[in-house]
Amino acid sequence: MPASAGRGTQRGGEALPNVPSDETELPRRDPKGAGRSLLEQAFARENMQRAWKRVKANKGAAGVDGLDISQTAEHLRWAWPGLRQQLLEGTYRPQPVRRVGIPKPDGSERELGIPTVTDRLIQQALLHVLQPLIDPTFSEHSYGFRPGRRAHDAVLAAQRYVQQGRHTVVDVDLSKFFDRVNHDILIDRLRKRVNDPGLIRLVRAYLNAGMMDGGVVIRRWEGTPQGGPLSPLLANVLLDEVDRELERRGHCFARYADDCNVYVRSQKAGERVMVLLRRCYDKLRLKINESKSAVTSVFGRKFLGYALWQAHNGEVRRAVSAKALQAFKLRIRQLTRGAGGRSIGQVVEKLRRYLLGWKGYFKLSQTPSIWRSLDGWIRRRLRVLHLKQWRRGKTIYRELMRLGANPRVAQSVAALSWRWWHNSLSAIHNVLTIAYFDRLGVPRLS
Repeated sequence: MPASAGRGTQRGGEALPNVPSDETELPRRDPKGAGRSLLEQAFARENMQRAWKRVKANKGAAGVDGLDISQTAEHLRWAWPGLRQQLLEGTYRPQPVRRVGIPKPDGSERELGIPTVTDRLIQQALLHVLQPLIDPTFSEHSYGFRPGRRAHDAVLAAQRYVQQGRHTVVDVDLSKFFDRVNHDILIDRLRKRVNDPGLIRLVRAYLNAGMMDGGVVIRRWEGTPQGGPLSPLLANVLLDEVDRELERRGHCFARYADDCNVYVRSQKAGERVMVLLRRCYDKLRLKINESKSAVTSVFGRKFLGYALWQAHNGEVRRAVSAKALQAFKLRIRQLTRGAGGRSIGQVVEKLRRYLLGWKGYFKLSQTPSIWRSLDGWIRRRLRVLHLKQWRRGKTIYRELMRLGANPRVAQSVAALSWRWWHNSLSAIHNVLTIAYFDRLGVPRLS
């Protein structure tokens, strides 16, 4: 059974009183499952059907067995009864995960481990049983990979703390966190919350499954590879210990996965917190990335892609961080570069999907002027793309006239057909208007 949530802790110091929590909205343990082991509940027909729907919706590549989702479905039609028996008896052995390296902006790689579809299904079924049991015991300051919580909640919490005068942040980044999770420590913390030896044994088997790279299986004694449904929950199980220590000392903080920001009122207070965090993470055998961690002013630091700034009236507001803006512009340049045989419609469709996702994530930004300038810049790049596709002066003149341009405007643009960027800011605005791009389906940010 899960351990006590520990909600009776006294608050003081820098902690906020009565911080709202949405834990009441989380699902609780189904009373119908009382008396059954967690493994039996996990692999019950109804739960497996729910898990399969989620795995199908998430899509994803095949694992080391080479079977995609449809092939796995066909395989499980006859293989599942035997697999279920192995799972309940404790004899099932997960297959190694397939290593995939994802490039990071700094030139390094983020290592992902892709389980087979069968193992993703089993992990998802376990998650459906474990999450309602364990999640309510987590700190209210934890926002990552939890039902009813998201990155926006963490950003809003950070803004509240800074608005209250906590202008110094202890910004901690853990070095290769998912690769350095100690299996013994994690299992020990999981046992304190879940008293089911069979389930613990299966989780341990997944941790020890190893990783296949270049046809060679690498056995691992630490790490919980990103890519499996269980990894985020297990990460929260491990890091909740640090959350509780910060709560006990009355600190205001927000944690999303392994990104943790603690907000204090002075540099000295921040340095004391940093010493505390080093001690807590050392106990878990985790390492702080010193080059990315700091005790500094909150203004100018990014958190989950956002930055905070202070208006003249003292109000703390949210903005897209400089790094996130840089990445955004780079992606827009890639999408609107020479069409390469693509039609404008095809370019716009890819651009539309990216813009809608980006706008949805950064909708908390309180900088309307920046959004308006980005809108103008995107439309200018699309005008350039039109001109590049038309290329020759005669073609430019013809296409502009077809779109209803004044002959004088069409002639002036066509006369400087090689000056694409210059023309994109000229009288072509009267033809390739905002309304024109609206009709094409280009979303507005502002």
